Amino acid sequence: MDKQKAALLSVFSNTALILFKLVAGVIMGSVSVISEAIHSGIDLLASIIAYFSIKQARKPADSDHPFGHGKFENVSGAFEAILIFLVAVMIIYEAIKKIITKGKIENIEAGLAVMLISAVVNLFISSKLFKVAKKTDSIALEADAMHLYTDVFTSFGVFLGLVVIKFTHIYILDPLIAIAVALMIIKASIDLTKKALCDLVDKSLPQEEIKVIEDIIKKYSQVTSYHKLRTRKSGDRREIDVHIRMENSTPLIDAHNLCNMIEEEIRKALPNSYITIHIEPEDEK
Repeated sequence: MDKQKAALLSVFSNTALILFKLVAGVIMGSVSVISEAIHSGIDLLASIIAYFSIKQARKPADSDHPFGHGKFENVSGAFEAILIFLVAVMIIYEAIKKIITKGKIENIEAGLAVMLISAVVNLFISSKLFKVAKKTDSIALEADAMHLYTDVFTSFGVFLGLVVIKFTHIYILDPLIAIAVALMIIKASIDLTKKALCDLVDKSLPQEEIKVIEDIIKKYSQVTSYHKLRTRKSGDRREIDVHIRMENSTPLIDAHNLCNMIEEEIRKALPNSYITIHIEPEDEK
């Protein structure tokens, strides 16, 4: 499954879950179940954004975007994180209102069924999305997967809360559970924002990946030294720029072939890498 199809699968699953949760929440008068419906609604919007950002990011480089469109995925991830934060604030507001009005809930069995089904479905879909995101190195799809994975815990948390309410009739647990759900959502939004912004501000590749690049360059005895190694990430694309020094007497064709070998080995170790190597004579200062 490619990442665009995976994003589309997320759109369909979220649409179905929203309908189930919303109907059950309204029938029950449960703010925790309705908060989960709202959460899934934001996830649906995030899935749609992820789908179109992935589609945009796949476009080849052009005159206006000479380095490609990969950062559309990073923008999508940051925007999704903001949406998640806003829905958490909205859930907390509704929960506080429910505490003040001291509302009761009915038909708890419907909520139990919907929450359990939701947790199982989201666990299955998020696992698939994480697998595709890791394979394709897609930040937008990873953000979408993280949303759904958060839903697994929040849905199961609401499920357990409803079980307790059913047997104890302590109805204030309903809005308290909703607030707990919201706090988990806020934590997820902060983590996603940090991850998305790292690439938007051109942070270097992780140290373990930089070490891979350095080890490959050092393997070649023809390279006397290297410097000005610069790296960054754009969507699933790694951009690598490095200056290497070689013996003054090295023929141009040999230098060219060596650069090709280094680039090919880096691409094998770090797929989807775009590499620029600048050659300098050994005695250049």
